[in-house]
Amino acid sequence: MAPQRDYYQVLGVPETATTDEIKKAFRKLAKLHHPDRNPNKPQAADRFKEINEAHDVLSDAAKRKKYDQLRRYGAFAGGGGGGRRGPGDGDAGGGADFDISDLGSFGGLGDIFSSIFGRRGAKEPEAEEIETTVAIPFRVAALGGKVPITLTMSEVCPTCAGKGAAPGATISTCPECKGRGTISFGQGGFAVNRPCPVCRGKGTVPSQRCGTCQGSGEVRVEKHINVTIQPGTEDGLRIRLKNQGAKGRGDVIVQIQVEADHFFRREGVDVICVVPITLAQAMLGSRIKVKTLDGKKVVLKLPPGTQHGQKFRIPGQGIEKNGRRGDQYVEVHVEIPERLTEEQQEAFKAFAEKTGLKY
Repeated sequence: MAPQRDYYQVLGVPETATTDEIKKAFRKLAKLHHPDRNPNKPQAADRFKEINEAHDVLSDAAKRKKYDQLRRYGAFAGGGGGGRRGPGDGDAGGGADFDISDLGSFGGLGDIFSSIFGRRGAKEPEAEEIETTVAIPFRVAALGGKVPITLTMSEVCPTCAGKGAAPGATISTCPECKGRGTISFGQGGFAVNRPCPVCRGKGTVPSQRCGTCQGSGEVRVEKHINVTIQPGTEDGLRIRLKNQGAKGRGDVIVQIQVEADHFFRREGVDVICVVPITLAQAMLGSRIKVKTLDGKKVVLKLPPGTQHGQKFRIPGQGIEKNGRRGDQYVEVHVEIPERLTEEQQEAFKAFAEKTGLKY
């Protein structure tokens, strides 16, 4: 049986890597190999799990120190020990001068390190987080609402309830590991255990595997979730949905991407819109109807001599956030006609001469 891969090699970092370098490498690899991004690659789930295990150990100073101790004895493929033997290996049947029980638990390493350290009743590994990005309309972000999302994730197989056995199949002791759920491999005078590849650490095998999950005990399903968007939500916000992930234990992280609106733009809790007006409206003054965020229309009075780009405030029609309500600002753009009829030209010339306008 091949030794467990060295965690430094898994993340592609040197053994002198800093914590920041380890985290950077983990994020890059986790995004690349996440099962949700590789639905047609079954091996992606195993690779993703391996990356998480490596990060869990190497990003924690205490765990990393213990791991480096174990690694020096060559228990991992490509490890720094390179197959070195511990003291006492020359004796027949002698073991390395190294007490595994002194290392304690590595935490979220899953079955493999629970078996290495012989911990009974080790806690179930933490469920992986699922990250997704959802685009929402500008007005939903401003006013709040609910946005539906669909995620693909692992769930306990409904046919076998996670046992991996077909209905009516008999369960027997695994012939490979003799019911222990682990098998041993060694290097030099040092031996460690890892989950049995035949029973996947369960210690038992069914006479017939479940046809739904092919014996894995898990299935990939689509889960529909409604995400609550609070009023005033900003672009880039990350929302954590507790226990909405795989098997009802992992969290879902939703990153919000606010779409641009064709009419409104945002500045803090204020909203700004651009409204075109004619030259006559600007010069003579006018009343115009302006749409607000909630879809209603208000009447705005423009005074004579309104300038291009001038802004007018509509109080209380902005975004409400943390008990504060912003305003809406209307920026008027004066549209100049591209062409005038001869009659219009003569009339405007007469007006210009009368008022002293130069042209």
